[in-house]
Amino acid sequence: MTRPGPRPADPLAIPGLPDPVLLLERALEHTRPVLAALRSTARPGLLELPTPCAAWTLGELLAHMDDGLAAFDEGADGRVDVAGSPSVPSFPSLTAAVRVDALCRRSSHLLGRWSAAPPPLTRVDGVPVPTGLVALTAALEVAVHGWDVAAAVGRPAPLAPALARDLLEVAAVLVDPADRGVRFATALPPAASADASTRLLALLGRGRSRPAATNHGVRRTGEPRAS
Repeated sequence: MTRPGPRPADPLAIPGLPDPVLLLERALEHTRPVLAALRSTARPGLLELPTPCAAWTLGELLAHMDDGLAAFDEGADGRVDVAGSPSVPSFPSLTAAVRVDALCRRSSHLLGRWSAAPPPLTRVDGVPVPTGLVALTAALEVAVHGWDVAAAVGRPAPLAPALARDLLEVAAVLVDPADRGVRFATALPPAASADASTRLLALLGRGRSRPAATNHGVRRTGEPRAS
């Protein structure tokens, strides 16, 4: 999970933002089939494949996703310790099939947790933020990392137009200029005819002209890594 950057005083009051939990559900619906397909194509060397996340192999990206889902799970209780210990310290040594199974189980559990009336505020490393903002962050990360995984194995999975449009609204709130070069790469200029999925990915530094995004996430070990 990445730490939130500077935010408006009440970002959830901005017109046009989608319902956080419903958006998270839609993001999970996009990414689950990607993970299921990955399990069925497990092969030697799969976890060493490069990804659109700079300097991360597919195995490291899956470990990051697992750690992020664990953090977002905590967020449903009103607390996230970004700098805490990873929930599955042995995850990097697991096989691709076992990793994907763990991610699928955690994603199913996550939605149930967020659907159970979480508290209005969540403390992220002690800083209170609107809980809905945490769910929106989860939706953005889940959907885009699902795209990253599909791209890494050569099975493109464009985001559905409506989902991409809603995530563009979210990214406008979540991605601060100060995040560039830290959490996200410099935005790419999309073609005038680009669809919403392409525009979202370009906004987050992903695209054909930049196969390896340089955005940085923070594992809960505190180690900065490209995500």
